[in-house]
Amino acid sequence: MASSASLLHPSTLAAAFSPPAPRRGLPSSQLDLRSSRRHHGVSVSLAAASSSAASPEVEKEPSSPSTTPPDESSALSAVAESVKVLKEAAKTRKVPADDVLAALAKIKKAKLDTSAFFETLGGTESPGRTWKLIFTAQGSKLGKGSYFPVTAVQRFDAAGQRIENGVYLGRAGSLSFEGRLSWKKKILAFVFERVRVKLGPLPSLEIPLGGGGDVGREPSTKDPFFLWFYVDEEVAVAQGKGGGTAFWCRCKRVDGQGRRPAFWYFGFNII
Repeated sequence: MASSASLLHPSTLAAAFSPPAPRRGLPSSQLDLRSSRRHHGVSVSLAAASSSAASPEVEKEPSSPSTTPPDESSALSAVAESVKVLKEAAKTRKVPADDVLAALAKIKKAKLDTSAFFETLGGTESPGRTWKLIFTAQGSKLGKGSYFPVTAVQRFDAAGQRIENGVYLGRAGSLSFEGRLSWKKKILAFVFERVRVKLGPLPSLEIPLGGGGDVGREPSTKDPFFLWFYVDEEVAVAQGKGGGTAFWCRCKRVDGQGRRPAFWYFGFNII
């Protein structure tokens, strides 16, 4: 695949409370919707703090218990249900496209904590982690979308700052691109440095890309990039520079003893 980015165009909710004196303060809460590395899906961290200041003559009133606002609770529930839809689609490829599009739209609308995305996406050690492209949607409004018809796998290496993007056609061969990446907030930008082509049983051919002036340059938003909306241990959702949105499932790469690589997801061979 020339780059799944060509198919795709690229806050935490935090409340700051500073109680005025001498008036009494009201309970404040902070909600973080975040991807969890220990648990699948979305977890909630709710910290509530209350403070009050009053003169000795004013009796302090008991603070009311902190509760999650209905709109935030609804957003959390929508994300969790949408993630379930994507995981079912990754396993079966039988979830209707309209349902997948609706799930992607809800996840994009949510404001999630992105601080753990990069490590979850690319691991803590080289060569990183591999992800299989499952579904792509065209346009920012997600009007149309479909399951990706061939095996396209991307490898993100957070420790080595590397990326590999490949299309694998079984015994017919493969086409893969490899290069550098950079991460800033929730944007992963990348530059490909070489392409590898393999046809049938023939040895792979490696071809350098780009000019000498690009050597060592840190990728930026002037280059292809992904804007990530959700990442957990099983699925990831991002929008590419071209405006399209896609989701991937986590897979494990198994080198086939010098032959073509095999990829596994939830214990099933996917190519």
